[in-house]
Amino acid sequence: MAYLVKFMPRAERDMVGIFLAKDVEHSDAARNWYFGLQDAIFTLEEQPTRCPETPENRKLKQLLYGSKPHVYRIIYRILEKQKIVEVLHIRHGARKRFGLSEFK
Repeated sequence: MAYLVKFMPRAERDMVGIFLAKDVEHSDAARNWYFGLQDAIFTLEEQPTRCPETPENRKLKQLLYGSKPHVYRIIYRILEKQKIVEVLHIRHGARKRFGLSEFK
């Protein structure tokens, strides 16, 4: 059964920030990268358990997207009973580890 992928408020803000930072409106390469990121996130509909746990919290998982040095971490949790994947945060892989308070 497919899962519903739901962007939480922090992840929505992250996507807007990435959209603006990559200048997606003016660059075909940036547009392709951005939509590739979206496509990668929506692959979680079918196999959300395939990704590893985050080092910060074993209850969260991370999907990596991009290639060095431009790797992004998609942090998410699986609500198994509801069949929902909550995308919590999207951050550049070079950033330091996060705290759970960042998801508010």
